[in-house]
Amino acid sequence: MSEGDYVLGTQADEVERLGLQHAVWRRHVLDGWTTAGIAPGMTVIDVGAGPGFAATDLAEIVGPQGRVIALERSPNFLASLQDRAGRLGLTNIDARSHDVSEAGFGDGIADATWCRWLLSFVADPAATVRHISQALKPGGVAVFHEYADYGAWRTMPPNPDVERFRDLVIRSWRDSGGEPDIALQLPDLLKTAGLEIVAARPLVEIVRPSDFTWRWPAAFMAVNAARLHELGYAGADEARRFARALDDCPDDTLMITPLVAEIVARKL
Repeated sequence: MSEGDYVLGTQADEVERLGLQHAVWRRHVLDGWTTAGIAPGMTVIDVGAGPGFAATDLAEIVGPQGRVIALERSPNFLASLQDRAGRLGLTNIDARSHDVSEAGFGDGIADATWCRWLLSFVADPAATVRHISQALKPGGVAVFHEYADYGAWRTMPPNPDVERFRDLVIRSWRDSGGEPDIALQLPDLLKTAGLEIVAARPLVEIVRPSDFTWRWPAAFMAVNAARLHELGYAGADEARRFARALDDCPDDTLMITPLVAEIVARKL
């Protein structure tokens, strides 16, 4: 599988950005896992594990008596995941090269599954949700963090470069076969796959340039401005403006983060 077909890329700068992103979102992630009842001794599948920041957190939670099955199709991300697990001394992560849309993960092998911003990008979200359901034991839980309104990402007052960048990102995702607001479809996908929603909440913030969370979209723009240029969506001058757009905002600027839906579902 080509690394180039990841619309956001898989190289070192993207791995670094994903580490920052996980640090920003980690408190929400841990709250979601607590709601789902993820605990020591469980087997948890990290569906679309990327470079492994969530997988290593899960491995520490489930402990040596538990197991994390980390599924990822990018060789670069898998190498980063295995390196990170090794440095942390975690031996309970089973990292597998796997396209989560194309093939199932096994039948009834997991107590829980986790995925974040995966269904927005996969070729067949319905198949991926079906594979998640098949992999869960009866009563097992699936936790999702997916965008419900990516267009909600705005600055106050509006910044034309941020608005333009956001719209190009949405276009690039859809052109590659993805759907940024996939959470809107998730209830029907879950029901069809035999999963019942047991908890849901919105995840959205309004932040200032001095807030840690501001660094998440700022890093996304800095890294992916060049990616948009590489993919032909933005010219060189425009990409340079995008890359620094959130660095130049006045201190009293406010920013609304994209609306994320946290959904916890149980296998019937």
